[in-house]
Amino acid sequence: MTIKIDKKIVGYKVCSEQDKLDAQAAAEQEIADNVVTLHEKIDRPEMLIGSTYKIKPPVSEHAFYITINDILLNEGTDHEHQRPFEIFINSKNMEDYSWVVALTRVMSAVFRKGGDATFLVEELKAVFDPKGGYFQPGTGVYMPSMVAEIGQVVERHMKRIGLIGGGEMDARQKALIEEKRKAHETAGKATETEGATSFPPEAVQCGKCHQKSVIKMDGCMTCLNCGDSKCG
Repeated sequence: MTIKIDKKIVGYKVCSEQDKLDAQAAAEQEIADNVVTLHEKIDRPEMLIGSTYKIKPPVSEHAFYITINDILLNEGTDHEHQRPFEIFINSKNMEDYSWVVALTRVMSAVFRKGGDATFLVEELKAVFDPKGGYFQPGTGVYMPSMVAEIGQVVERHMKRIGLIGGGEMDARQKALIEEKRKAHETAGKATETEGATSFPPEAVQCGKCHQKSVIKMDGCMTCLNCGDSKCG
């Protein structure tokens, strides 16, 4: 490309490859210095992006409405991203009011602190109710507690905004699971349907996805829902 020089040349310099790399690194660093990340000193803006999720645990008389408000950072740039800023849980069930308020305040504080808040998902999903869990109506997915179901909602929200990867099985894993399911059904063992899922009645609960879908096939305990297997 031809460049027309309108001013008098007063000096010149031959740039090496290292000079080009240094200039590129400096430009990238300047961009990085101007990228805003979430931290505790960021004030709450006048408007946040909100999403509300409804859950109806069978152990509760009333439904719970979980609202997660996100903050939008670096709007209009290549570094625009959405991050959870606060969470609210509302219900007519006043018996759970105190621990619900405590949970939402702690979680909101973690969100505003910045950094990686995805660890909250596994922490919440690992909470077990000593009275026993329940199966979600309509899906048949086992929930060890109401807190675990809240964790599932937070996980779904973080996946939707791109904070957590989809974690879906690849085509090979799906084909293997389907093959094992068909082989099991061909063997003449009846299946039962609970909600939107269909697994053998003798299946036991999976420690990974908490679904009652683990059976013994080829001498190995295998989950027909998520593909988890003790044999790898």
